[in-house]
Amino acid sequence: MTLTDANADVVPAAVNERLFQEFVPNIDPADDFVLPEVPIEKLPDPKPAPKPTEGNKGDSADTTPDALETPEAPAAPPRYEGGGSPAEWMAAAGIAESDWGYVDFIAQKESGWNPNATNPSSGACGLIQALPCSKVPGSGYDPVDNLRWANGYATDRYGSWSGAYSFWTANHWW
Repeated sequence: MTLTDANADVVPAAVNERLFQEFVPNIDPADDFVLPEVPIEKLPDPKPAPKPTEGNKGDSADTTPDALETPEAPAAPPRYEGGGSPAEWMAAAGIAESDWGYVDFIAQKESGWNPNATNPSSGACGLIQALPCSKVPGSGYDPVDNLRWANGYATDRYGSWSGAYSFWTANHWW
């Protein structure tokens, strides 16, 4: 599978090699995504439970520290560890091979083909940086789900991947 000669003037020849590379997750998971910074706040010290008296022996309200609700930390985004190559992901997402050069350009700029990429300031996620991440049916971090959503987005908003590529090169976002 190679790019057609019609696309050769738009996309460098090295793209074909990158399209078929094997995705290998980073050894250190911290290199794949950024967790949002959540300030740590000091909660007040729990007050001891009052000793039962004659008037409140039947009181069933549990005021022990274990019964008090603690705030939950934000959940870390799911990590993609399934492997595969960009060409396999694009084929599985139903993207025409003639558009792979345009998709490669955008994915390289948006995430460097890292399915676990997360923008720390906006929360955009995945290969194509869907914003918000929740608009991707399935998982925004699954490369096939992300590319399938992006294929619809590119054709609905820009008419084609070529149109999306043109917009990206003019505006450095899409």
